[in-house]
Amino acid sequence: MTTAALHQLPLWSDGAVEGDWRVRRSRRARRLGARVFPDGSVEIVVPASAGARQVTRFVDHHRQRIEQLRRRWPRVDTCFPPERIDLPALGESWRCQYTPAQTVAPGALVELGGVLALNDSLHGAALRAALLEWLRERARQALAPLLAALAAQLGVQYRRMQIRRQRTRWGSCSTSGTISLNCCLLFHRPEVVRYLLAHELAHLTHMNHSARFWRLVEQYEPRWREHDRALTQGWRQVPGWALQGVGG
Repeated sequence: MTTAALHQLPLWSDGAVEGDWRVRRSRRARRLGARVFPDGSVEIVVPASAGARQVTRFVDHHRQRIEQLRRRWPRVDTCFPPERIDLPALGESWRCQYTPAQTVAPGALVELGGVLALNDSLHGAALRAALLEWLRERARQALAPLLAALAAQLGVQYRRMQIRRQRTRWGSCSTSGTISLNCCLLFHRPEVVRYLLAHELAHLTHMNHSARFWRLVEQYEPRWREHDRALTQGWRQVPGWALQGVGG
């Protein structure tokens, strides 16, 4: 089955909830599967050997369950463009002010004492891209010193930190010692962010989720279970504009 054929599959039927469904063929997949992402999008994973009819039957059979999962991701704020951006992790609240093009350079955001001044010529995808770039940079500025300080406190060393916007992860730690943090962490409370940082730093000692790993996490964060539950439900804290088209 060609890629073109995959994208022409009739994934929608009468009464289906509108949204973003994609089909991805995977050489590693052994069976058909479905993933529902925090932005409400759906990905149908298709083995290389699967035919169009088989995929259609799979989607028809699982559609109701998939829609139930999609409805679990209510957006805190679906308004776009946003009037305000609250970052609980930093105790910040930014008012978005759209200013004449001659005041702010094209594609630029300017921070002015709690106000984000945006070029009013930015619209749609361009405006969202500018906001996301600002969010990534704000996360980089804020989370880098927090991670470094906590690593020093815990007596561990990582190689580097990078800011991403992952689909399903708040953070990760590679075997090479690179810690990746989701910029959407800024929409969480400070204590939840600290737990996530401690969680990833614990992976420098145990690159798994074994009992020993969780015992170490508990030494770092005794209330880790509470904070972990907050992260599990945490996509609901993220405004829709920050999740749309979420990737890496």
